Amino acid sequence: MKLYRFLSGDDTSAFCHKVTVALNKGWELHGTPTYAFDAANGVMRCGQAVVKDVPGDYTPDVKLGEL
Repeated sequence: MKLYRFLSGDDTSAFCHKVTVALNKGWELHGTPTYAFDAANGVMRCGQAVVKDVPGDYTPDVKLGEL
């Protein structure tokens, strides 16, 4: 099955580390990153989609962050 996750966070090194951890767990980048200003909180936010092929069948109980 193919899994999809959308990682997001403030524009800090923590976001880059989140993406790096996913890549090192076998996730692959999907599409281009996004970058937007969150006016309510006065910060820039980043987002990046990642995908991964794993064996088995999808159910909503799959813990994407643990794979």
